[in-house]
Amino acid sequence: MTQRLRNVTQVSGRQKPIKSLRILFRLHFPDWRPDCICPRHTHMSSRFKNAEHLIRVALVFVGGLIVFVIIRGMIVPKTFGQYGHYRGDALKDIEARTPLYAGREVCEACHQEVADLKKTGKHRGVGCEACHGPLGKHAQDPPAMVPVRPDSKALCVKCHEANSAKPRGFPQVISKEHAGDLACATCHLQPHKPKIGDDTPPKSAGGASKK
Repeated sequence: MTQRLRNVTQVSGRQKPIKSLRILFRLHFPDWRPDCICPRHTHMSSRFKNAEHLIRVALVFVGGLIVFVIIRGMIVPKTFGQYGHYRGDALKDIEARTPLYAGREVCEACHQEVADLKKTGKHRGVGCEACHGPLGKHAQDPPAMVPVRPDSKALCVKCHEANSAKPRGFPQVISKEHAGDLACATCHLQPHKPKIGDDTPPKSAGGASKK
């Protein structure tokens, strides 16, 4: 092999350099053929010889995304997100419902004396329907729905039963120790102004049933 290389390097100056390179290449790569694949291309092809698996995964992902978009379009209402993160038509549905609550202003329009008394007591910031319940039907047709006076024994403790989570200055009692089995209205005669001694019953226009 060394002798052959030496012979090639000693060729006459008339021999072209390109031809000499071809001879050297033939000596180093005797099995090379013009139709052989370039080693670089062979390396790249071996790198992507399993590309079909990646293509399959990509197709599954794209297919799942398409199915998700179709199902979402079928399930999610068309007006969702129109005004925010909720269904836009929900506003129309709520508007079509009959109001359950009348509102403090409606109550005070008829029961002005009670409203004036409540403004001077501790319950001045409490809405009427917070204790009496929704009275929308009563406001629309008072004789058809007469409100029942709430049971003070069950109602008052919802706010005033002692609880460490409530603000320190909020009036709280342990009902069993405070009143035993007595109803709150036994001593606090006027719940609209519950301080003991301010027990003048108001004369309301509509009144309330004592049933």
